[in-house]
Amino acid sequence: METTTPPVFIFVGHSNAGKTTFIERLIPELIRRGHRVATIKHAHHAVRLDTEGKDSWRYKQAGAALSMLVTTDALQLVADVGDGREPAQLARRFLGEADIVLAEGFSHSPGPKIEVLRRETGKPPRCGIDDGLIAIVTDCAGVYPELPRFALDDIAAMADFLLGRI
Repeated sequence: METTTPPVFIFVGHSNAGKTTFIERLIPELIRRGHRVATIKHAHHAVRLDTEGKDSWRYKQAGAALSMLVTTDALQLVADVGDGREPAQLARRFLGEADIVLAEGFSHSPGPKIEVLRRETGKPPRCGIDDGLIAIVTDCAGVYPELPRFALDDIAAMADFLLGRI
């Protein structure tokens, strides 16, 4: 069975720049337009993904490469990552049902990036054009004038932009 890789767009920016809020507002807009959206979030700190002693945790401890917990309305997958930590690799492996994947973080990963940059953070851009930057969401003037730029609340225009690149 061939796995398709949905298009992946990586949203980058400094902490508190508004990445999560922007993506959170973008998801319903893309869904309204008929697309299945998946997200991938990169965490810079350890996060407990399973509960020690529970069945799915025990299966992973016993050596299962993947362990899935399924409830009446959701599922949780805990899987070995190995070297496949890049957004496109993860999308190919796990998110084939999606039409589009929005990744947050992953500023050092390859792939098309959109930077969210707010004046309030007082920091320079995190990524450059050489890093795959294709657009900027900002309230700062003069930052990467050669790139498409979007206001922090211009969700519909960002949806148009992303869908136009698929």
